Amino acid sequence: MRKRRYIVAALLILVLGKSASAQKQASAPSPADNKTVSEVLDFWISDMEHLVIATAGAMPEADYSFAPTKGEFKGVRTFAEEVKHLAAANYQLGAGALGEDPPAGTQDESAPASVQTKAEIMEYLRGSFSVLHRAAAAMNERNMDEPIAAKGGRTRVWLLIDAVAHSSNHYGQMVEYLRMKGIMPPASR
Repeated sequence: MRKRRYIVAALLILVLGKSASAQKQASAPSPADNKTVSEVLDFWISDMEHLVIATAGAMPEADYSFAPTKGEFKGVRTFAEEVKHLAAANYQLGAGALGEDPPAGTQDESAPASVQTKAEIMEYLRGSFSVLHRAAAAMNERNMDEPIAAKGGRTRVWLLIDAVAHSSNHYGQMVEYLRMKGIMPPASR
């Protein structure tokens, strides 16, 4: 199921990007039609960034340690761990797309131990999306499909699609945590 979602997302972004490129060459310029793959990905990164940051901000700091315990939730991450995991993965995927080393402490898609308070987690989260924006801006139609050896041959576009899909998955989990605490998610207000 998760793999299928990545494939569908990848195909949509590639089709939209290629379609925009073909339209750019075939018709008169129009701001709405002339989106590059980089711009399309940056749009989806921005959209996910808005949702995730608003959701992370909506949880009170006292509830950042919350993890569901009833039902099939044994051993799941706390809300803080969800946010840090999402951000660490963004750092790893964005750095990979840029051909850079990820920041120290992001191994196993977890944040450095020093990132503890809500303010520190929010700063770490915002920084992770900044890296994704830089990676999208550095991508173009010539380099988007080049295999990155350090990432097992995955391409820049693949890594950024993975970041958006992964963020979307954990955003959904964050929304559930908010609702379990009786908080209306910002996107539902």
